[in-house]
Amino acid sequence: MGSAKKYPQELRRRAVEMVRELEGQWGPGRGAIARVADQLGVHPEALRYWVRSGEPSTDTGSADSTNTGESDRDRIARLERENAELRRSNEILKAASAFFAREMDPRPPS
Repeated sequence: MGSAKKYPQELRRRAVEMVRELEGQWGPGRGAIARVADQLGVHPEALRYWVRSGEPSTDTGSADSTNTGESDRDRIARLERENAELRRSNEILKAASAFFAREMDPRPPS
């Protein structure tokens, strides 16, 4: 029997978010857990446990956005902030790659 891996809390949180996002797009039971687990290198059963333990219990067994503790408005605001941060990061990476491409060009300056 293998030893249990300790996954960082941030990885767990992001993995659960990814699963919920895919289940929102595809619907539950469509392989979201298996896909996210494969992408992140996490055991699918560990991810399934994280998703289930993070969900509030309801009569239907599914998580409702009103029961998650985060309102839609808060979630949208958080996602917009994250999106802006990612856009800034991409701009920095684009500028850096252009700079290093010029530096690495073997041709002499004209």
